[in-house]
Amino acid sequence: MSTQTSTSTKPRLPRWMTAFGPQVIAALFVGVALGLVAKATGSTTDDPNALGQTLQIIGSSYVSLLRTAVIPLIFFAIIASIANLAQVSNAARLAWKTLLWFAITALIAVVIGITLGTVFQPGVGTGQETPAGYDGSTGSWLGFLQGLIPSNFLGLDVSANYSADDGSVSTRVNFNVLQIIVIAIAVGIAVLKLGSAAEPFLSFSRSVLAIIQKVLWWIIRLAPIGTIGLLGNATATYGWDTIGALGKYTAAIYVGLALVLFLVYPVLLKINGLSFRKYFAGAWPAIQLAFVSRSSIGTLPLSQRVTERNLGVPSGYASFAVPLGATTKMDGCAAIYPAISAIFVAQFFNVDLSLIHYLLIVLVSVVGSAATAGTTGATVMLTLTLTTVGLPLEGVALLLAVDPILDMGRTAVNVAGQILVPTLVAKREGILDEDKYNAANPLDPFADEDSETPEAAASETGSADDDKELVDTRS
Repeated sequence: MSTQTSTSTKPRLPRWMTAFGPQVIAALFVGVALGLVAKATGSTTDDPNALGQTLQIIGSSYVSLLRTAVIPLIFFAIIASIANLAQVSNAARLAWKTLLWFAITALIAVVIGITLGTVFQPGVGTGQETPAGYDGSTGSWLGFLQGLIPSNFLGLDVSANYSADDGSVSTRVNFNVLQIIVIAIAVGIAVLKLGSAAEPFLSFSRSVLAIIQKVLWWIIRLAPIGTIGLLGNATATYGWDTIGALGKYTAAIYVGLALVLFLVYPVLLKINGLSFRKYFAGAWPAIQLAFVSRSSIGTLPLSQRVTERNLGVPSGYASFAVPLGATTKMDGCAAIYPAISAIFVAQFFNVDLSLIHYLLIVLVSVVGSAATAGTTGATVMLTLTLTTVGLPLEGVALLLAVDPILDMGRTAVNVAGQILVPTLVAKREGILDEDKYNAANPLDPFADEDSETPEAAASETGSADDDKELVDTRS
């Protein structure tokens, strides 16, 4: 009994002090304040003082951690996504149509992102110079095509630099991201074709992916500390006037998200003979939870349930398409966001983008979204896009500063797209239960599975506990 009393009387910190979102928001203010102090005390880019140097080290270290995890994540996420097709019995056509619609909607979203980036020009007028050592070129189109062919299994590129000052030789190892994507796709298809013979490798790949995702989650949990360093260093380096350009950038992102969610998706539904009002009525619980939780993976149980029970997608197909979409279908994180972000970084650092740069942004957004993984997709996709296009990664320091504000809208659009595509494919293939889709009132997604009507579902006693369980899955 004494143990229970001790446990019940143990003081707890308020939720706003322990929750991830408030921590990051608080870190924004702390970072700006420390950056302004560093700048006011004479810290410069070339000669930072102690505070400026500390902020610089914290920010650069956090970016390095993120960059380290990108390569294995890309490789194993793509393999696992392709291999998951084997779990759908006699559904090769459904799988192909699902992937095709993933690509179509991602292409539409990234084109909207590029258009808004060029129209809004959120990074123009900052007065920043191109970082030293950046050449801004990606080579010719033929060079790009040739670069897709892996020169070795790991897509490694090793270069050596000789310093005439002290006679030292430094070696640098780079990964060719596009080559790794090509390798991962080939390996994933081979695993799919081999079937049971490749099961040990597939189990290993899934285990490694789970480990990488766990490590990435730990890195993301350090975001408040990283945010202080990144935004503090950015403020000390560029000044508050320059940081103010992020307001225009944020507006451009949300305009793009709104266009996809409330214009593109309704048009696609209308073209396929479906009511967009019924779609939003059925999918809204998941979209709403995604906005609050900022996690596609955390919303996955609810996303799958509303797809099946409210929108009438068959369970066997939904159980494949929705989980696959939770890691590979991200119109917010992997299309709108990287497109506008890449253009912002280029404009901010006064880098001219060519047609090849824009084509690379499209390619990475449509193909590279398989590398995004639920809770960490946007940050990984941002790093992946800037690396592939060859833009300065210093831009990460600026864009992560407003990431929590953007992440809510991005995740809501992600989940809406993950529910939309299975619904469209099911309708086109004639397997959609349109009576469920067009029901006068959608079923309560938190109610017991046996409930057959909205009225019966609403009366189930376990709904509140189910609601709590689902909400607690957020990142």
